[in-house]
Amino acid sequence: MPVSIQAGLWGLLSGSALLLGAGAAWVANIPQRVIAAVMAFGSGVLISALSFELMEEAIQRGGFIATALGFLGGALVYTLANVAVSKAGGKHRKRSGGQQKASDSGGDNGLAIAIGALLDGIPESIVIGVSLIEGGAVSMVAVIAVFLSNVPEGLSSAAGMRKAGKSAAYIFGLWAGIALISGLAAWLGYVVFAGLGDAVVAATQAVAAGAILAMIADTMIPEAFEATHDYAGFITVAGFLAAFTLSKMGG
Repeated sequence: MPVSIQAGLWGLLSGSALLLGAGAAWVANIPQRVIAAVMAFGSGVLISALSFELMEEAIQRGGFIATALGFLGGALVYTLANVAVSKAGGKHRKRSGGQQKASDSGGDNGLAIAIGALLDGIPESIVIGVSLIEGGAVSMVAVIAVFLSNVPEGLSSAAGMRKAGKSAAYIFGLWAGIALISGLAAWLGYVVFAGLGDAVVAATQAVAAGAILAMIADTMIPEAFEATHDYAGFITVAGFLAAFTLSKMGG
């Protein structure tokens, strides 16, 4: 099987966790405190993955300058895009407490939520595709980290959408579409960057890392702290340790 197709399938697999989380939120009335705890764990998983998979590999590939510029650039681009999405009605896309309702202007914020979900998920998926460039083997730590972080994202967002009155067709249609785009983004991550130099690949990894860290701080940690409060830090550390362990086992 061509490596590019493998990249797409790995991205689709990690994206399918969104549907898994959404399904859990739909069939079970999961307490908000549990959802927040899962979100905290997922935050720790992603922080560990971007630290030991993305940034470490990026600096080895392209050096400090390319990595630092990419890292800051990714965070800046994500932040600006997130501000625009938030103003359009997607500010609470990861909230589980029913904050995802019509905007103050009276319009439906569904499109903003969808765009926000893409904004959150595309950098993670591109990382999966880029990880196959050297050696043709995917980074299982990256796949597992993205999968584990997508479960609470689908869980929290779907719970919030359900409380806001969204239908099952809307919720599962949205996340199925995001999962498919995740596969496409992973495929593009491999196809677009496979022939480019180490500095470009390193910068791309760093851009994704910066965007992911900004996303965690802007959207995941606030939801995690909302209900877990004093325990959010410990649960986040547990998630970090889980991904760190996977990274060392994989190495």
